[in-house]
Amino acid sequence: MSPRRGAAVVLDGVRKAFDGGRIEALVDVSLRVEAGEVVALVGPSGCGKSTVLNLVGALDVSDGGSIEVGGQRLDQLVDPGAYRATTVGFVFQLHNLIPTLTAVQNVQLPMIGRGIPRGERRARAREAVRAVGLESRADSHPATLSGGERQRVAIARALVNDPALVLADEPTGSLDAETGAHILELLRRVRDERGTTVLLVTNDDQAAAAADRILRLRHGRIEPA
Repeated sequence: MSPRRGAAVVLDGVRKAFDGGRIEALVDVSLRVEAGEVVALVGPSGCGKSTVLNLVGALDVSDGGSIEVGGQRLDQLVDPGAYRATTVGFVFQLHNLIPTLTAVQNVQLPMIGRGIPRGERRARAREAVRAVGLESRADSHPATLSGGERQRVAIARALVNDPALVLADEPTGSLDAETGAHILELLRRVRDERGTTVLLVTNDDQAAAAADRILRLRHGRIEPA
């Protein structure tokens, strides 16, 4: 499968509140991430950074404004599950691997239910594991892997469907500086080799500095550059 070009991400006046409207997470967020760009979204804890990722990933819906990914309005999605499976790859701080499955079995999970034959799923998962440098640990369980290795498995899982957009929520937050630097290098290599757009949420200055551009979120709004 040849890689496809990354997707542009556009938010215009996006609002999101919780607890019956009493907690305003996002007041008026407008931003643009160009196709194939690596952008870091930074800001104090609780400012709504992860809420932005959840909305862009169609894990939640906004209360107002509009979100487009690759020209597709998310409020017009017929099948949000299909969008998540085919357009977006998720990488989280705590990797969310299933402990009873091997690395390569964890990587196969996003392909299940998409009509991909079992043999092809295994082959694609092994290729994804190889691409992140873990071919020798493909049949290992998460408990036997280091933190950096588990995060690389999570990245392989995020990439196995060749998404146009990768959403990474504090992907280095639980790692030491050296291991975190390797994870950031891997995400940039994904962009360089595949053209994938990467939107990265972080409080790590090292991670933010690795991005092409930094956007700052405070009080539910993007601060002026």
